[in-house]
Amino acid sequence: MPESVAAPDRAVLEPLAREALGEITNPKHVGALRDVTIADDVATVRFSTTQGGYPGWAWTVSIAVNPGMEPAILETELMPGDGALVAPDWVPWADRLEDYLAQQAESGAADDADDDSEDDSDDDEHEDDDHELDDDVDGVDIDLHADDVDGDDGDEDDEDDLDDDEDDDDLDDEDDLDDDDDESDEDDDSGL
Repeated sequence: MPESVAAPDRAVLEPLAREALGEITNPKHVGALRDVTIADDVATVRFSTTQGGYPGWAWTVSIAVNPGMEPAILETELMPGDGALVAPDWVPWADRLEDYLAQQAESGAADDADDDSEDDSDDDEHEDDDHELDDDVDGVDIDLHADDVDGDDGDEDDEDDLDDDEDDDDLDDEDDLDDDDDESDEDDDSGL
């Protein structure tokens, strides 16, 4: 059984603190001894951390050092130091939701104002447009190039096609009349 320590001794507290930290973390993550402070019969032993992602943090072990009693571990923890990277302060959900809704309302109002100004500018642009260019594609009049595929303007071919269609219709009408005449002649022969 270890003897009780009358006055806290750094040589006794450091190995005791390292042993306590070995129970909660890998011993290789515990670095060099930083300092030992004693206040109100509690010794605080701090070690640097070698664990990645925790720059500026320190392993801290609180040890009870009451006179006439052996030292006892009170608490072990990893604590941020000055300049350490820490999470932001906790904000209650109701407050975060209220801020979020206020931000959305402001954003929506700004978007509506932007949309209105864009609509006005679009209307101004369309008022200046020349409506004769409605059949333009990327500034090219498609009517001018539609008939130039074969190198001629194609207007004569269209007229010829129309004439042929009319002639065919006339011939069909004459054939129908001839058929009607033949049927009436047959009716007359049967009555004799």
